[in-house]
Amino acid sequence: MDVARRNNVTVTGNPRGRTVVLAHGFGCDQNMWRLTVPALADDYQVVLFDFVGAGRSDASAFSEDRYSSLDGYAQDVVEVCEALDLRDAVFVGHSVSAMIGVLAADLAPERIGALVMVAPSPRYIDEDGYRGGFSEDDIDELLGSLESNYLGWSAAMAPVIMGNADRPELGDELRNSFCATDPDMARVFARTTFLSDSREDLKRVRVPTLVLDCTQDVIAPREVGAYVHRSIPDSTLVTLDATGHCPHLSAPDATNEAITAFLAGLR
Repeated sequence: MDVARRNNVTVTGNPRGRTVVLAHGFGCDQNMWRLTVPALADDYQVVLFDFVGAGRSDASAFSEDRYSSLDGYAQDVVEVCEALDLRDAVFVGHSVSAMIGVLAADLAPERIGALVMVAPSPRYIDEDGYRGGFSEDDIDELLGSLESNYLGWSAAMAPVIMGNADRPELGDELRNSFCATDPDMARVFARTTFLSDSREDLKRVRVPTLVLDCTQDVIAPREVGAYVHRSIPDSTLVTLDATGHCPHLSAPDATNEAITAFLAGLR
């Protein structure tokens, strides 16, 4: 299969610069990075793509077996990097894509040389000694609502996830993005996302890593960002003065400043 077509790959920016790969989170697509691309394009080559089932990806490539674990999404990332022959790229992953980037870097260390994790969470469910932000009952209810009435779930959850009551247009955008996703594919990705546990994978990260969390985020509270930072040797944690789970949309200037400062410090 043509990987570039499968994942709707877009390449822009400076072809002589280091490559930065931008990966979207659940229910989103590459358009969610539109406020970040201009901050990178002068100095870096920027690669964007859509996971299968999102945006303008090739929906015929969807396989429930492949995408029932984060490994399937990570393999897609590796295949995109191979198709473009990327070396030592910086992978910027939002939300669940931060963990997908961890897995991809482990699979193909020659392809990914640094990670930026935007609002990451290695596990959403609380357990003794770990706070993910949700109880098992919370996640069961969330997934049950999503599976029984995806459009209603999207309308209810989008403004909660975005978390910017004073900017309802952001919640509307996220809701529209959710609603543009095929419900059956979204169901699989949601279960893969919210039932995942990538905590052990963090210990294998050996590349420079920036962890970005937000002052207020109901999906990935600050305890989660601190946990990710502690678990990755020599990582850098920056807490953005931002509300919600999508700081690249709600606080793009602060997000872009943190990312570009990190990139500038890489060798």
